[in-house]
This record gives sequence, C-alpha cells and structure tokens, in this order.
Amino acid sequence: MITITATAEEKIRELMLEEKDTLGLRVYVKGGGCHGYQYGMAFESKMSDDDTVIEKGDVKVIMDSQSAPLLSGCEVDYVDSVQGSGFAIKNPQAKTTCGCGSSFSA
Repeated sequence: MITITATAEEKIRELMLEEKDTLGLRVYVKGGGCHGYQYGMAFESKMSDDDTVIEKGDVKVIMDSQSAPLLSGCEVDYVDSVQGSGFAIKNPQAKTTCGCGSSFSA
C-alpha cells in the first residue's frame, strides 16, 4: 500500500520515544490546500476498526479508510537538507502538486 523509507522509519521511531502512549504515526489526507487535498501527519494513541496499518519493524503507519486509497503507492520519507528537514510524501497518484509539496490533486 505505502512504503516507508529506512530514514523515515528511524525518525518515526526516534520521535515516538518522545511521545507518551503512541501507537504509531497517522498519515492522512484532508480537503484543502491550493490543489484540493492536503497531507497531514500526527502521532496516534488509538486506532479505529477501519484503519489500515502498515508495519515496518516496530514502526506503525496508520491511515483512515478515506485517506488510504489516496495514499496508495505513496512513499513516506524523511528529508534533512539545507532548506530544512521534515517528512516528505511522494505520491505517484498526484496529478499536480504545489511548490511546498503538502498539497496535491488526484
């Protein structure tokens, strides 16, 4: 469904150690942004019955049932560069994306 790079896996694990009662990282899509959809991420302490969970080692990435189809085929990476650092999502389904990389159209 989605791929988590080794760099992202390591960073998620590191950040989860700082959070209390965290089960994994929720990746989701919501309406908004300059191209119709916007990515979001948050550490999650509970899951719903219809969530999709991707496990890589001891790291879990959680997606709700509405976001999962829009995230299918995505790669979650962690980028650390001169311009800044943070998680990046590469989405092969995105027809267009904005310059900041957090908004797309499907």
